[in-house]
Amino acid sequence: MARKQKKLGEILVSWNVISQKSLEDALVYATEHHKRIGEALVELELCKEEDVTKALAAQFDLAYVDLDKNSAIKANLDLIPEKIMKAHQVLPLGQTDGKLQVVVSDPLDLETLDVLRFRLNPNIEVSLAPPSKIKRFIDTFVADAESRDRIKQTMDSIDLDRPEEEDDLAKVAGDDADAPIIKLINQLIGEAVRMRASDIHIEPMADRVRVRYRVDGVCMERERVPKSVQGAVTARFKLMAGIDIAEKRIPQDGRIKLNIGGKQIDFRVSSLPSYHGESIVLRILRPDSVRVGIQSLGFEQDDYETFMKIIRRPNGIFLVTGPTGSGKTTTLYSALQELNRPDKKIITAEDPVEYNFPGMNQCQVREEIGLSFARILRAMLRQAPNIILVGEIRDLEVGEVAIQAALTGHLVFSTLHTNDAPSAITRLIDMGIKPFLVASSIQAVMAQRLIRVICEECKEDEPNPNPHLLRLLRFTDDELRGRTLKRGRGCKRCNGTGCRGRLGIFEMMTLTNEIRELAFNRASTSQIRKAARAAGMRSLLDDGKLKILRGVTTLEEVAKHAQGEGVLIDE
Repeated sequence: MARKQKKLGEILVSWNVISQKSLEDALVYATEHHKRIGEALVELELCKEEDVTKALAAQFDLAYVDLDKNSAIKANLDLIPEKIMKAHQVLPLGQTDGKLQVVVSDPLDLETLDVLRFRLNPNIEVSLAPPSKIKRFIDTFVADAESRDRIKQTMDSIDLDRPEEEDDLAKVAGDDADAPIIKLINQLIGEAVRMRASDIHIEPMADRVRVRYRVDGVCMERERVPKSVQGAVTARFKLMAGIDIAEKRIPQDGRIKLNIGGKQIDFRVSSLPSYHGESIVLRILRPDSVRVGIQSLGFEQDDYETFMKIIRRPNGIFLVTGPTGSGKTTTLYSALQELNRPDKKIITAEDPVEYNFPGMNQCQVREEIGLSFARILRAMLRQAPNIILVGEIRDLEVGEVAIQAALTGHLVFSTLHTNDAPSAITRLIDMGIKPFLVASSIQAVMAQRLIRVICEECKEDEPNPNPHLLRLLRFTDDELRGRTLKRGRGCKRCNGTGCRGRLGIFEMMTLTNEIRELAFNRASTSQIRKAARAAGMRSLLDDGKLKILRGVTTLEEVAKHAQGEGVLIDE
């Protein structure tokens, strides 16, 4: 007698992934909305997509494939045409004994299996993977190769042997998507977005125009655009951004909004006159990048608990410090998202407003009409907010108003450009803010940096850690005993860099009575740091070392941003 096939919900209940009550709720939802039970469970956030797919694999006695760790697929992408992979969301796993092994998300999608049998191979062996991971894999690896080919074809179609002509500017002013310059720019932007770039740099040089993408904080050179089309490329970007193409003598700023891959993406555009022509930089603004959630920022558990306590205080100032590009905006927005509730009024003063969030009142600084940080702050206080975000404390006036806001019962978030957390106290006092105001209003200061994370696809043991870097980061024999450090070998998923994505390293200084007393007495930064360390503050270096020992990042990454004092790298 054939074994009765278990139902999907029963499997998930037996695995303790969901409760019987959750299953019943999902069944009601599925009936009302004409959904499958798996779709209903995921939409109701009762379980993860991976859990449903694993349960489907168990139900139909199929293999489950982890696409994040399986490198065989990339070597077999030529087994299935790109059109079929994209149209039917299917991936080739390999071919053995005349059987084509494929990865799909739905074992009951008989139409796809029939297409594969008819077009490719009558003998199909099926494995399962979550649909979102299959889509991401195709978008990353299949689209990347296709994108490179398209850019090369477009570059080949441009006539490189003729001088720049006035006609070029007329062509880029139109909307003809088939014009080579327009096509090239659209392809460059699309490729940068797919590569998770944060910036696109168009840099005129003596003999060419260099195109670079900044991915995970590191610039990568991608294309060399011919010098003869420099004017047309620059003009097209300026037209898209609403910038005056006739003005080439002064810096200008603009914005572009594009729908790419079904998502609305903003680009902040800056043009800067340089020796060989105008340099153009597009900052890619993805709303998802600042909605990552506090737990995804990279906090250790103790710092996470401290952070959550601080942002829930009713008043005071919380400062985040670090250089440009260290993730301060992402951290503050994550905090505001956590606090953004109907019973809280949040007002921000930003220069510029990069991301728009529902439920917040966001104000754009406009110095040319006198709308400064200080003026917006004073007006904010008459709007009865609970929480205030000031983009940056730049001078005495802004600092004093922010502190007055904190002392009158508001929770104030802001940023400051200092190298570490203790330096923020002396920096505010040096601005001219009275020490007793600093001591009484600041609740905590957090310094941060962004470090690259080792790619999970090609992570391997580091056989010979650099002794200079070990000494630079003050590793002891006890810390390293029984530990194996990690590195990234480099693969297609990480573009050969060995790293993919970034996390923060943090230095969280909560103001204790002793630190407030030191601030009141204008103590030096070293005295404040010593007191903070005694109170339990973990330095940027120590936080980075924890992530190295856990195999999250490398010695080189932490050494770029945090080093032990009195140690030279070339000792």
